[in-house]
This record gives sequence, structure tokens and C-alpha cells, in this order.
Amino acid sequence: MLGVDYGERRTGLAMSDEIACIAFPRTTLECTRADQAAAAVARYAAAEGAGKIVIGWPLDMSGGEGPRIAATRKFLDELRKRTDLPVETWDERLSTKIAESVLIAAGTRREKRSAVVDKLAAQVILQSYLDAHGPMP
Repeated sequence: MLGVDYGERRTGLAMSDEIACIAFPRTTLECTRADQAAAAVARYAAAEGAGKIVIGWPLDMSGGEGPRIAATRKFLDELRKRTDLPVETWDERLSTKIAESVLIAAGTRREKRSAVVDKLAAQVILQSYLDAHGPMP
């Protein structure tokens, strides 16, 4: 499975292992338009042999739609035009905060954190999804 943390400037990607048990951070895409990011994610999913794409869904802390929902929905619509893979959304609340906390605890300098935080947030999103659904049989 491919996990995606979509952002207006950077989109983080993570992949699961073959049995969908563990998520690994992979890369960060630099795309400023939803259609560019969707095309890049679709290409990456195809190249890596993903069977499903899990997109972080930006809910606010009360569970309602957050301010980034419209942009993420546009990205999701563009992605669905470019791939036949199943695409699901998953609650991404606090994923970036968790990723930043891990980097700070590891002693990563601020300028280095911005280069990896998005792919780590994608890992957090995908791992949360995998934990909720269990490994594939």
C-alpha cells in the first residue's frame, strides 16, 4: 500500500511491506499543483506495484472537515482520474506533529526536518491505517 500526506507544496509518500503490516517512509514530491501531485503519485504507485493508495484526510480536532479539505478533495479527484487503484482516505490528525516530535527527539536539526517531515507524516498515516485494518492474509 502507498500512504500519502498531500500538501500544497510537498507531498510525502510511504509504502507498506508486502503483507501490509509495517509502513516505511519513502520520498517527498515537490509539486505545487494538485494535478501535478496526483500524476506523480499515480506514477509512483504504478512503479512500486501498490495495490491501494491511502490519502491522509485533514480533519480538525473535533472530527469535522478542516481548512485543507477542499484542496485535498481536489487532489483526490485528480488522483482518481489517473489510477484504477482503490483510493481511500484516512484521518491524518496529528500525523505531522507526531513526525516532527520523532525528528526532534532524534536530534534532527530544523533545516533537515523540513526535508523529511512529509514522508514521515505519510508513514504515520499509513501505519495508523494498517494498524486499524490488520495485515493482509
